[in-house]
Amino acid sequence: FALTVSLPVSLFFFFPSFSYAVSRRIEPFYKGGRVQISRDGKFMFCPCGTKLNVIDVDTGALLHSLEQDDQEDITSFVLSPDDEILVTGSRALLLKQWNWRENKCVRTWKAVHIAPVATMVLDSTSTLLATGGCDSTIKIWDMIKQYCTHNLKGSSGVVHLVEFHPDISRLQLFSSSMDYKIRIWDLNSSQCVGVLDGHFSAVTSLAFTADGNTLISSGRDKICMVWNLKTRESKRTIPIYESVEAAILLPEQGDFSQLGVKKQGLHFLTAGSKGVLKIWEVATAVCVYTQPVPFEPVESEEEASEHSLTHCMLVPERNEIVTVSVEHNIVLYDAQTLQLRKQLAGYNDEVLDVKFLGPGDSHIVVATNSPQLKVFELSTSHCQILYGHTETILALDVFRKGLMFVSCAKDKSIRVWRMNKDGRVFCVAQGLGHAHGVGAVSCSRLKESFIVTSSQDCTIKVWNIPESLTSKAKAALISSPETLHAQVTERGHDKDINSVAVSPNDKLIATGSQDRLAKLWSCSDCSLLGMFTGHKRGIWCVQFSPVDQILATSSADGTLKLWGLQDFSCLKTFEGHDASVLKIIFVSRGTQLLSGGSDGLLKLWTIKTNECVKTLDGHEDKIWGLHSNKQDDMVVTASSDSSITLWKDVTEIEQEEAQAKQEEQIMKEQELSNLLHEKRYLKALGLAISLDRPHTVLMVVKAILKESDGRKHLEENIVRLRKDQKEAVLSFLVTWNTNSRNCHEAQAVIETLLKHEAPDNLLQYSGIKSAVESLLPYTERHFQRLSRLLQASMFIDFMWQNMKLADVSQQEDVIL
Repeated sequence: FALTVSLPVSLFFFFPSFSYAVSRRIEPFYKGGRVQISRDGKFMFCPCGTKLNVIDVDTGALLHSLEQDDQEDITSFVLSPDDEILVTGSRALLLKQWNWRENKCVRTWKAVHIAPVATMVLDSTSTLLATGGCDSTIKIWDMIKQYCTHNLKGSSGVVHLVEFHPDISRLQLFSSSMDYKIRIWDLNSSQCVGVLDGHFSAVTSLAFTADGNTLISSGRDKICMVWNLKTRESKRTIPIYESVEAAILLPEQGDFSQLGVKKQGLHFLTAGSKGVLKIWEVATAVCVYTQPVPFEPVESEEEASEHSLTHCMLVPERNEIVTVSVEHNIVLYDAQTLQLRKQLAGYNDEVLDVKFLGPGDSHIVVATNSPQLKVFELSTSHCQILYGHTETILALDVFRKGLMFVSCAKDKSIRVWRMNKDGRVFCVAQGLGHAHGVGAVSCSRLKESFIVTSSQDCTIKVWNIPESLTSKAKAALISSPETLHAQVTERGHDKDINSVAVSPNDKLIATGSQDRLAKLWSCSDCSLLGMFTGHKRGIWCVQFSPVDQILATSSADGTLKLWGLQDFSCLKTFEGHDASVLKIIFVSRGTQLLSGGSDGLLKLWTIKTNECVKTLDGHEDKIWGLHSNKQDDMVVTASSDSSITLWKDVTEIEQEEAQAKQEEQIMKEQELSNLLHEKRYLKALGLAISLDRPHTVLMVVKAILKESDGRKHLEENIVRLRKDQKEAVLSFLVTWNTNSRNCHEAQAVIETLLKHEAPDNLLQYSGIKSAVESLLPYTERHFQRLSRLLQASMFIDFMWQNMKLADVSQQEDVIL
């Protein structure tokens, strides 16, 4: 059972250690609430807890986040029709006005409401702001003069909907609250001048006709109502047969014939609990068009809740209709055909697995804590949602070419998916057979010939792939998924099987289980070849080396182990994780291991030295997904923290930077030597400080002091330094002052700083407090030493004077 590729590992140890850096993150940017798109259609605003995220619609990239200082959740926000004013309201009962392009808060004021603001709207001139609160009141704010102009009372319960009449000359505001009535407020008199009563559940949207005389309201009572605003009476009630979250009037201009609009007159679009867009004709109350959807439409709203739409809006500049689903997916459709143009996933929940996909690894496929798969195009962030499984998808694997992949789920099934030339993914096969949820899957490596799965029922199954699925021409003709049948079934372990892997030559299968054992099986008949024993807790992952007869395992005991396939012995053990090691892969052409733990840390290990060469902190929770691309220069990780991180190999970049830095250091050192030789001390001092070389700076100071008038020259040079350079010298002289041989230079610099810098200026220096605390004791010690030296010198002088006096008296005696 030896592998076809059997090169000695030692041959591969000459490659440099790889290093990874974050290239991109795919993180939650929307967690529910109202979504708005700028007038020009370029920017999308999505609330996400305490932040309001600004998204580039074309690329799906997060441009920046407007974050509340008070760290309170944003309850509502509004962007003005001219895109100039953005106002947010939070649970802290504060309103903030933002210059959103520069990410600056320009004004903050109290909302005056005694409960959070539930909704807000700006009028067409962007001068009046209306806020509806959970305290049953509505406030009107003058945005120019910056004060509250109206306090409208009379609503019942939370005011969740406010809209200005499009004709600003009427000065009317429409609102709805928990009594299901639509109130009309006259802003001239601050009175409620009309009540539109007809809904029996919450009113969700209001749409005005161009002339301003007709209003269409939608509600969760499964109806839309058409109102005559002149008489303030209902003209028509249209049954929609689902809870309606939004109703949008189609523009009078534009060709909507593909949406069933054949006659002149009012038509509107509805979005609701069934997740399907519908076009209705007002005159006949008939649905003229129902959008085709990729999932099976159901009549029961409870079953359809995962597809429900919560918001819908028209973006005229892009000629698109935007919908937001209850699962936080934001979809952009062509307004005249309702063909999908783009889809963005606002929130991924817990990510359970991730794999690169596509011939050039241009996509990633993601399994989240749901029955749907998400396929992201990395260049545009466009997300396809794949329906098919009925329970949470647990694991994924991709065939070598990157066009086909397999998913397995708690619904006891597996599904095979294929990507066509235009990047669309569809299901080509499905298989049933396990008695419990299928927790692990692995594909054949050489050809698209078979799949191996393992389950909580403790069995492993081998499924053959029919030739009709591997042929592009035949696969294109498949109209419905083929049914797969397991060719071999074997009970493999006594507990749940967590991982399964196929060897590079398609001849061996490895499994890892909660029973702390890893096992090796023959691929042809699932006969047991051997067991690997040694882990103290359950095994989470098994992986074959791409270059040698080695199996790697990771365990809940926090260790990784390498095993020989010939004798099943443990070759190496890697210790360093403080938590369970959930995933491992071979990287750097098989010379290194990359492991992901339940603490959110990635560790890079060099096999030859058993050394952890790098720890990467990219997640805050368990890392369930870990995969490298075909070029072995990029890694993707997925975690329970709802984020997906792409890591790029930056080994060459780091080496080039290090080499460039080294060359620059050599050049600077040579330049410093030249400057000292030429006695250009000011430049030499600045260069030594920039090199962050305290000893070199000391040598320059000593060289200056050796000159005639050295103190004067030192003083001149120190004074001419910049503030940051003086701060650096201050930090250096703290070290110099600890040594009696260098204390004179340190004290000379201190004297200069104290003489020429005002105390207030010195107090502004960074680290001044710690510097003074360090300087004082050593300076006192030097002072005491010099005092003792002075005393000793005075004693010598006294002795010398006495000796001179004795000598003089002797000479006098001789003369006498």
